[in-house]
Amino acid sequence: MALEIKQLMQSRYGAPGLLCFFLLAVGLKARNATCMSAGAVIFVLLMTQA
Repeated sequence: MALEIKQLMQSRYGAPGLLCFFLLAVGLKARNATCMSAGAVIFVLLMTQA
């Protein structure tokens, strides 16, 4: 499942999509609110451009 999401983000949104996915994944795993927030902000910015 994670591989499919990663491929979708890479193909559709490029490098910012990968950065977003990486920050969200690291933030969730480490329980780091800063990483999760940064990933969420990038995700919202990508969605508003789409």
